[in-house]
Amino acid sequence: MPEKQHDNSSVAQSCIKAVPNALRYSHDAMATTFEIFIVHKDSDYAEQAAWAAFDELDRLEQELSRFVENSDISRLNALPPNQPLLLGPEVFNCLRLAQQIYRETDGAFDVTIGSLMACLLNKDKSLRSPTQEELKLAREITGLHLVLLDESEFTAQVAREGVQVDLGGIGKGYAVDRMAVLLREWSIDAALIHGGCSSILAMDGPPGTKGWPLTISNPDNRKDILMRIDLKNQALSGSGLRKGRHIIDPRTARTVKDKVASWVLVESDMALSFGGCHYLATWADALSTAFMVMSPRQIRQFCRKHKHIKGMVALEEKDAAGEKRIIVKFGEWQLGRE
Repeated sequence: MPEKQHDNSSVAQSCIKAVPNALRYSHDAMATTFEIFIVHKDSDYAEQAAWAAFDELDRLEQELSRFVENSDISRLNALPPNQPLLLGPEVFNCLRLAQQIYRETDGAFDVTIGSLMACLLNKDKSLRSPTQEELKLAREITGLHLVLLDESEFTAQVAREGVQVDLGGIGKGYAVDRMAVLLREWSIDAALIHGGCSSILAMDGPPGTKGWPLTISNPDNRKDILMRIDLKNQALSGSGLRKGRHIIDPRTARTVKDKVASWVLVESDMALSFGGCHYLATWADALSTAFMVMSPRQIRQFCRKHKHIKGMVALEEKDAAGEKRIIVKFGEWQLGRE
């Protein structure tokens, strides 16, 4: 899978060494390393379950990636306007979730931002100065409202030629959620899954614990721990911005200058049930992207509306003494170990 419009950094790191008897398995996919940690009495059985989950991950990458020539997303991106395309159930579900989050964030999360990014950024992610006509065209083919889904037929069509869908901002979280469903089918309950340390889903916690112990670190100094938290039936996602890179707000086509990193915690809640199972990591992954462009006021309002979602952002402010970083929390975070 491609990267997001900003660089996901390992802003959330799991302290797995603090969990005795946790079995660890890893696999490269979607341009990062996925890991599964399992506590189970039968290590051979746990390993089989983990690799079944990784097989599911590889299958999903082939379906969700725009870089796979014959994937549903590649075919959707080449589709003429107003022509329905039959989609596989995973791609359809992922797009349906993306549209739901697009609406809930008033367009701050948008998987059709690719054309706008290509217009405003060079290949090295530095800013370019497009003509007004270029910018107008890019804005006209940006917006997830331009992708029309038919739930009765499992089809999608685009309203404008040139609309480009990229699931890089949601695909890892979606894959983590689907892997968790498969582990449950194997009767694996005490497990943690992450994609690149930035999309994390904790299932049941190890026996005798409050949950899986994680730390959230300062993106400027990984030794500076901002928060310790125990995850259990929750998802955590973090997004960060490397120096010299730029974030584009899909709603305004303007660069965002005051954000350094964002973190989102999503708790298990029936309001997020979708298609018979929870998509906690999917929401966390997408919202950590959205919170990078939403204002603090917008994030605060969002978290007040969605009590099961917590946010935190690292803001960069300038004063007479120079630049300084401010960490702002939204919602009531339940802290773990001190």
